[in-house]
Amino acid sequence: MNLDPASLRAALAIAGGLALDAAIGDPAAPWHPVRLLGGLAAGAESAARRVWKAPVAAGRTDAESRGPAIRAGLAGASAWLAVVAVAAAAALALSRAARAAHPLAGLAADVIVVWASIAPADLAAHAARVRRALEAAERGEPGALGRARAAVAMLVGRDVSALDPAGVARACVESVAESSVDGAAAPLFWAALLGPAGAFAYRAVNTMDSMFGHKDERYLRFGLVPARADDAANWLPARLSSTLACLLAPVAGGSARAALGSFARWRLAHESPNAGHPEAAYAGALGLRLGGPSRYPEGVIDKPWINPTGGEAASAHVRRAVRLMYAQAALSAAAFVALRIALCAAIAVIVP
Repeated sequence: MNLDPASLRAALAIAGGLALDAAIGDPAAPWHPVRLLGGLAAGAESAARRVWKAPVAAGRTDAESRGPAIRAGLAGASAWLAVVAVAAAAALALSRAARAAHPLAGLAADVIVVWASIAPADLAAHAARVRRALEAAERGEPGALGRARAAVAMLVGRDVSALDPAGVARACVESVAESSVDGAAAPLFWAALLGPAGAFAYRAVNTMDSMFGHKDERYLRFGLVPARADDAANWLPARLSSTLACLLAPVAGGSARAALGSFARWRLAHESPNAGHPEAAYAGALGLRLGGPSRYPEGVIDKPWINPTGGEAASAHVRRAVRLMYAQAALSAAAFVALRIALCAAIAVIVP
């Protein structure tokens, strides 16, 4: 089977992006492309609200009327479309301009775009801070539990102030599991199928979901399209990569059979259409119970337990979850590139 040039470029960009992420991680710099995306999204929100006359906060009567709700939804859809289009166009323009200068410059640009779209090293660094604080808490070091709670608060949106060590570890493992999709597998999937520009467009989609996909008065309508678009973009990567995570359970000291059993039984238990898949896979792979009631600023949400017969999480499980996440990212990248090659070969047969 001949490897077409576009597939080869995508494969090299993905391999280079993963290597660059492992080498330098995610620098906390204002020039980082994802931070620029966040600024662009914030500006797009302001502009779209002005154009559609959709105020940030409306009175109760106004908020419940049909007109303002429709305008807020249209404003959110407009902002989403503008940001995704700009992100994809910018990545594509950078790649083409660099390739026109020199093929190696084009490859370097593609690697940088993929690197900017993924975040496994950043996720691992955050998880490591939680793990180190938990290890100190398990040794009885004063103040360590507070540091662990503060560290995990950087990963989750729940109220962490009353979490015990097991609760902190469980929240961290859940975050690693969920982010194994939106921080690695999903952008790698779109990089494989659509090239590096597809990965950066996905990163724009995911960034807007993080910013606008909330169920409060400000974003309930405005964030509807961003939230549903993120669900759609993650749908297939979540299922494919979570299945691979089950098969890789021995890498984390677990059982592939147990992981597949948990995945089959509990992957649809989560409220999110996608988050339950990696959580169920990781719960089975690590022999843990995940999920359960969680306290948020708006109150306690009674989430179902995933793999409820599993054990309680501890600091060691955080390390194992990160190891599984890295293996899952690598195998997912290879599988997605293989999928692209197979699709291209099938299309070549159908359309000579």
